[in-house]
Amino acid sequence: MPRLLIVEDEPALRRALVINLKARSYEVEAVGTGTAALRAAAADAPDLVIVDLGLPDIDGVEVIAGLRGWSTVPVIVLSARDSQAQKVRALDAGADDYVTKPFGMDELVARVRAALRRSDVHELAAGPVVTTASFTLDLAAKRATKDGAEVRLTPTEWHLVEALLRRPGALVSGAQLLAEVWGPGYEKETNYLRVYFAQLRRKLEDAPGTPRHFITEPGVGYRFEP
Repeated sequence: MPRLLIVEDEPALRRALVINLKARSYEVEAVGTGTAALRAAAADAPDLVIVDLGLPDIDGVEVIAGLRGWSTVPVIVLSARDSQAQKVRALDAGADDYVTKPFGMDELVARVRAALRRSDVHELAAGPVVTTASFTLDLAAKRATKDGAEVRLTPTEWHLVEALLRRPGALVSGAQLLAEVWGPGYEKETNYLRVYFAQLRRKLEDAPGTPRHFITEPGVGYRFEP
């Protein structure tokens, strides 16, 4: 039974989350402050954390950064803050997904299931050979194949692929990708990402117009779905 840690300062919503998630066979611990969340996670490591950003003691982004100092546990942000800047800030701190309030419980539970599933396959997806229904990537040999034929990727395309494959299923901000691949000072060159991901999709996706593996979250970032 997966164990979830809920970090939410609004008592009514915290109770609703506990009731609904327990009804779906999750073990749930709920706290109302960031300090209590970090203490609880250290005492008994959860399988997934759901965290609000507007906490009374420390900001939720600080909670995420604190967790990331020692843990790779999946983190889903649940927040009323809906600006792109807030989303990017949380993702850069290490969040895996972002759900905006108000939200549907079924959607949240689906995202919890997906995050736990990605966590289960993390080691496999991040290994030296990644195989999807559309293509195979050998990261060690820098070799890509599709339908039995070799596909040539440029060094920059490989860098982008590797940056996403290290975090399978996680949403990575555009600024983070630009900084990793092109270096500091390029965080605003979002046109680079549009051009290179279009090229990657043409080379690797079965339907580049409706990609299955290299997914764009408009205005926020990109994710690789194995």
